[in-house]
Amino acid sequence: MAQESTDKLIREDFDAGPSSYDEIIPGLFLGNLTAATDIEWLREAKINYILTVDSCPLPRKIQELLPNLTIKYIQVTDMPREDLLTHFEDSYEFIDHTLQVNDKILVHCYFGVSRSATIVIAYLMKKYGKSFIDTFEAVREKRRFVGPNAGFLAQLKLYEAMGFGIDNTNVQFKMYRLQIAADKVRKAKILPQNCAELIKPDPALATVRPEPTVYRCKKCRRIVASASNILPHMPKEKQIWRHISSKKTSKQSKSSHEPLGPLERNKEEQQPVEFCTKILFVEPLAWMPDITHNVEGKLNCPKCSTKLGSFSWIAGSQCPCGSKIAPAFYLVPSKVDWSNAVQNVQVTV
Repeated sequence: MAQESTDKLIREDFDAGPSSYDEIIPGLFLGNLTAATDIEWLREAKINYILTVDSCPLPRKIQELLPNLTIKYIQVTDMPREDLLTHFEDSYEFIDHTLQVNDKILVHCYFGVSRSATIVIAYLMKKYGKSFIDTFEAVREKRRFVGPNAGFLAQLKLYEAMGFGIDNTNVQFKMYRLQIAADKVRKAKILPQNCAELIKPDPALATVRPEPTVYRCKKCRRIVASASNILPHMPKEKQIWRHISSKKTSKQSKSSHEPLGPLERNKEEQQPVEFCTKILFVEPLAWMPDITHNVEGKLNCPKCSTKLGSFSWIAGSQCPCGSKIAPAFYLVPSKVDWSNAVQNVQVTV
């Protein structure tokens, strides 16, 4: 960053164009990097909070010139596979706090078109309980060229499906987080430590409130999955989390289904939806030791070593029904049995 004068800061290696900003609702401005570094305008508009959603933060000099300024920074590039969804909640708190104390805030990225627009749309969706479509159109009326990339649009629709919050039991959200982890595995060839929480506890070791429905190795009867670990899919589905109807509720999207092909009915469309039973896709589980340091491999029963299925972080798996799921951790139905009662929960392997 370079300083042209006392009241103007610019980025030496880029040009975001002239200062561009629009007030979306009273006190909430959406704009570009140039606006965020326009000291004169920030003073005139009485902007005391800035939320930066960009690949690099604002220069420190800006807070020296504006000592009352509070800045929040989210490091993200404008790529469809980048994760903004997990930042929606803390961004909401930051924006809402600003408006609650009757202050003004600028939310910006580089051009004020995709990343920052996504954050503003997510905030307004939750604040007013409005659908993605209605909120997007309302924001575009104020700033006509807003346009989140395809990945961010899908994340906003998932946010709506979860009821404007983070629902860790939502099947689409589980797959969304796994795909983020898979991108990291693709680069590092191992599962990064900050993704370790995606590996669920071994259901065979559960001693507190064990689930009533479990899947067992057909040969040795060892528990290998619980009903909540199943990631149901429909025939010919390409990506579980991207196929989201804005009319669906989070309740319809949860994984608390009956095992092996439940039949559900979409109340809006009155169409039966039957999940595929040819392959059982599951969450990564603690009894799968190879998944943290291998890109793909076999899944063997931890007790009798019988092959139960396979996993692939990057290539995924093609189900006989035509679905392509990636990443994929799957059990072959013929290798496991399910029971609707936990009788003797194993505490050792």
